[in-house]
Amino acid sequence: MKVSDAVAKILAANNVTYGFELIGGMITHLVDSINQYGKTKLVSMHHEQGAAFAAGAIARASNHKQLGVALGTSGPGATNLITGIADCWLDSHPCIFLTGQVNTHELKGELGIRQQGFQELDSVALVNSITKYAIQTLEPNLLPKQLQYAIDTALEGRPGPVLLDIPMDVQRAEIDDYLVEEVLSAIELKNNATAVTNHLQECDKLIEYLNQSKKPLFLFGGGAANSKALPSFIENLSSANIPYVSSLKGSEKVFATDSYFGMIGAYGTRAANYALQNCDLLVVLGSRLDVRQTGAKVEEFAKNAKIIQIDLDKSQLSNRVKCESIHANIDDVLNFFIAQGLLDKAIDWNTELKEKEAILLIDEYSDWSISPFQLFNCLNEKFKDIPVQYVADVGNNQMWAAHTLRINKNQACHHSGGLGAMGFALPTGIGLHYATNNAVVVITGDGGIQLNIQELDIIAREGLPVMIVLMNNYSLGMVRGFQELYFDGRNSSTYWGGYGCDFQKISQGYQTNSVKVDSLQGFESAVSQFIKNPTPLLVEVIMQDARECRPRLEYGNTLDKQTPILDEK
Repeated sequence: MKVSDAVAKILAANNVTYGFELIGGMITHLVDSINQYGKTKLVSMHHEQGAAFAAGAIARASNHKQLGVALGTSGPGATNLITGIADCWLDSHPCIFLTGQVNTHELKGELGIRQQGFQELDSVALVNSITKYAIQTLEPNLLPKQLQYAIDTALEGRPGPVLLDIPMDVQRAEIDDYLVEEVLSAIELKNNATAVTNHLQECDKLIEYLNQSKKPLFLFGGGAANSKALPSFIENLSSANIPYVSSLKGSEKVFATDSYFGMIGAYGTRAANYALQNCDLLVVLGSRLDVRQTGAKVEEFAKNAKIIQIDLDKSQLSNRVKCESIHANIDDVLNFFIAQGLLDKAIDWNTELKEKEAILLIDEYSDWSISPFQLFNCLNEKFKDIPVQYVADVGNNQMWAAHTLRINKNQACHHSGGLGAMGFALPTGIGLHYATNNAVVVITGDGGIQLNIQELDIIAREGLPVMIVLMNNYSLGMVRGFQELYFDGRNSSTYWGGYGCDFQKISQGYQTNSVKVDSLQGFESAVSQFIKNPTPLLVEVIMQDARECRPRLEYGNTLDKQTPILDEK
């Protein structure tokens, strides 16, 4: 069996049904074998970064039940994958990356030269710090087990990306069939194994703390977002009237009930931050509590609360915020709570927060020509009962979405959290559709969309049900806002007096329908059009006066002192 055929079989046996690539000479054997085997659909993208983001989306959308694969040729193909690899690494999403490499006899080895073969580059060395496992396969007979080990490693413990760098002559080499059959048999045994959930004695203390608490609060981070038990646990919280909030990454899958008060932190809702600063027990599930969540004054974070932090990654525990911690799998913890039951004792506290939310969760953009608060509430209303995958780019558009979007159990909103990569949303949207078969709403800005705008062609070519909401404020608005706040309005590199770019013409060039709107009514009409006929559509929202997020936390303030300061009377 040819090695590249073995790769195709092992990917399929691991339920890798979608892959993304930009063809190059050094991956032709891999691409041909995967296509010939026919079990993994390969989508040809226009940039390897787009392929990497799309592949990561498969795990994101499937709660890590499936893996995507991205392929890049040697040299520039491999380097172009790196941003997507780093995104999976920092946000803890499993993904397989396969890079081509020059023939083994063309490798420089230990020679003190920069390069021997054309496009030769040490891909493994480049990604060692952002992968759980990376190896260059020099021995064809070892590749089946190395690939399976990589896949298992990507999924076990704290998930993350893996990479195999495969020279051209290794791809086309012949190996004995039994080497592949051995791996396939092991996969079957693994799939039939029964998972064991541990009883966690440490969680007994949490029940005691809940019994003693008058104002408990649960905070969900990215480490909890993909838990199988999360939907049931949220329903339990809601039934018990116990309030909960989320981090940016947690908000991807945390659906709204009457006990949910939104995202916390610098750009969080005032109600969520009020809950944090006034609770007496804070249970943190899978969140690292970074500076955007806590503010710079760590000692003032949840200052009235006993904090219990729970995480699978021991190194994240009691890091910035010193507190009591439990090193555990979040699934085990949530299942423990579900089995034990939650006490119906937080009714007064939940009612207090709902009353606060009625005062604090308001449209703070009424002085703008079009309000992002109203735009995202429009999406909440229009897609209320429709399965949909949202994905936000990085910038003001992301924070507006995270603040106001509310999802249900059949929806999700995906973010590039740790890396914060502009250009993330459009190619990720492609992967999200393949993973779920849902309609996709891509939320981006006039700056972010430019980084991977070429992938509009893929959306049009494949006829995907993707609506791109392009929020155009004719600037890189978030950084421009910082410059206006801290640099006396000097807006170098963020504002050029308007773009020369005509997004409507670009959209037409890629044969994608488009519409330009400058009012809430126009936006509502465009959304209704997409829901009625979910085909590729770009909606450009003109909002030239929109250059900041409200509320936001200025450096040095505590979470309950976001600006602008509201008069709550």
